[in-house]
Amino acid sequence: MSDPNIFSKIRIVLVGTSHPGNIGAAARAMKNMGLSALYLVRPKDFPAPRATWRAANASDLLDNAKVVDSIDDAIEGCSLVIGTSARDRRIPWPILDPRECGEKVYSEAKIHEVAILFGREDRGLSNDELQKCTFHVNIPTNREYSSLNLAMAVQILCYEIKVASCDNNKISVEWDQPFASSEQLESFYDHLFSVLIELEFYDPENPKQLTTRLKRLFSRVRLDKMEISILRGLLSSVERKIRHK
Repeated sequence: MSDPNIFSKIRIVLVGTSHPGNIGAAARAMKNMGLSALYLVRPKDFPAPRATWRAANASDLLDNAKVVDSIDDAIEGCSLVIGTSARDRRIPWPILDPRECGEKVYSEAKIHEVAILFGREDRGLSNDELQKCTFHVNIPTNREYSSLNLAMAVQILCYEIKVASCDNNKISVEWDQPFASSEQLESFYDHLFSVLIELEFYDPENPKQLTTRLKRLFSRVRLDKMEISILRGLLSSVERKIRHK
């Protein structure tokens, strides 16, 4: 049996959705698999009758959907953020397949809030948005016809979460500290880059992908709250040394 308390900590985040019917169909896909936490980042047309019609008996998810202005608002409090990505990136990111995604999401939802981000119908998530994610997930498709409808992608990943919940015995998470939340990571990055600028190691006018590569490094490591605290303390010590030369 799926634990509703665990499922309630799993957020499905739709970013910049153009067509309200896709929102309704995604809600229906979520409810089929027992998920209910729907977040909408700047939808172009919502609420809308077409969304309600496509949701069928999942209109309660639409009624309770949280409409927010930014991805940061949607992932606030989450310590695991996974972004859907359909194409290779210039700088590769730690990537999961759908089965790994379902297992990781269900496993970590036992201990903290998690979010899966789905991008716009025509262009997906931007590079900056994907850099807010701990992992990317790619759904394998036929190379000759790889386009997936938004609701289909939501259905696949929600199904994998459901499968993971049914095979719970093989999933375990053992760590001595909670993982850092998305806002703690963003604060750390702001602190890190300000210190690197002060050290004249990083030139924001000529970044040369330094910020992207450092964010990827820390995403791959999965910093916990204690590690964030240690690194912030280190950066503060560096600042004091610089300023008292």
